[in-house]
Amino acid sequence: MFFKQIATIIHQHPKRLAALAAVLMLSIGGGAYAVVTLEESANPVVVRNILEALQNGNEQDKEGSFKAATPITAMTLVRSTSTRANDTADTLLKRLGIFDAAASTYLRSSPDLQKALFSRAGRLLSAEATASNTLLTLTARWIEQDDATNFQRLRIQKTDSGFTSQTETAPLQVNHSVAGGTIESSLFAATDAAYVPDSVAVQFAELFAGDIDFRRALRKGDRFQMVYETLQADGETLRTGQLLSAEFINAGKLHQAMWFQDAGSKGQYYSLEGLSLRKAFLTSPLKYTRVSSGFGIRVHPISRDKRAHKGIDYAAPTGTPVRTVGDGVIAFAGVQRGYGNVIEVAHRNNKTTVFAHLSRIDVKKGQKVEQGAVIGAVGSTGFSTGPHLHFEFRVDGEHQDPLTIANERNTQPISAAAKPAFDKAASLLKLQLKDAATIVQASAQ
Repeated sequence: MFFKQIATIIHQHPKRLAALAAVLMLSIGGGAYAVVTLEESANPVVVRNILEALQNGNEQDKEGSFKAATPITAMTLVRSTSTRANDTADTLLKRLGIFDAAASTYLRSSPDLQKALFSRAGRLLSAEATASNTLLTLTARWIEQDDATNFQRLRIQKTDSGFTSQTETAPLQVNHSVAGGTIESSLFAATDAAYVPDSVAVQFAELFAGDIDFRRALRKGDRFQMVYETLQADGETLRTGQLLSAEFINAGKLHQAMWFQDAGSKGQYYSLEGLSLRKAFLTSPLKYTRVSSGFGIRVHPISRDKRAHKGIDYAAPTGTPVRTVGDGVIAFAGVQRGYGNVIEVAHRNNKTTVFAHLSRIDVKKGQKVEQGAVIGAVGSTGFSTGPHLHFEFRVDGEHQDPLTIANERNTQPISAAAKPAFDKAASLLKLQLKDAATIVQASAQ
């Protein structure tokens, strides 16, 4: 119980408890390891008090004499939040507890400042304010899209002549974080409880989805550990990166995987013994969704009669990206009466996948596509009662249960040339996973 309380405090006050966090950080191979927490959906304002020495005239000593310049303290308030959709200068400053008309005017004065602060939600902000709640400094940090190397830092500062601003580019620090937990109800409930970022939890689920049915096969008490990248700016996590290694114990069976990228090749997941875990087909054409209608007999939503359902329907909002589940060639891209906008992808060995009711088609007939490539978007075209993706898997023209495609695996071993580097990386990741397991055990006490 004590460790759970400590974890909650660290989650709420990561900066103020940096010393405590350092105790939990693991120094393996130069990497820094810590529990990385999620931003609260309400973007709470974190407040810290910083004491600064000021001069306070004279003070009488024990002998009745006066001594000059005795320091007293005043407060500088340090607050942090993230930008929100529809933020304005006034709403942002108000959320930070700053009431400064001159600062508000300055934030509105420049299109560049408006773009930096209000063009995208989720940008990390920190502000220093006086005890009377006027602005001293405002700093924004963010990563430009598709830039995994650098971050942007905007600093606005109060001077004797008004406010000034400067934007600079600085390198991101790539750290490794460990996390783990125990299943009580669902996988995502457990990853939430362990403060695992959503993007990492989804990578974890997709990695093991072909081996574990996360909807039906989970058992209370199943355990997981993982190591993943965090991209940090000035000590603050701006984004998470690749899931580097993971293990899941489901009903007593151990599943393990690690990410490895050899020089000059694409990275992929392997077993810790060096066998490729890349599957011929992904388990789902959508990232992180729920299955709304399974393969088999169902009541047709339009005609209301019972008929065979030759695929799976994935409920998702209109516009959700649809990806091809395997390498192939676009065999059809167009309109088919009841299916609306449809894409058919031809794969090796007379296998075909079908994607129907699309709102958008992003490919053309004859185009080659690689596994995971976005080919269209979820919609409700054709005979449809609402936004969803209808997905089919055919072998020699015969419909098969799409969920069985995850069982096909490419078990090629790591190349002999890459084996020494792989073994070294695997040894390190085994130690990191062991450390993650230790943290989980301590947290349960």
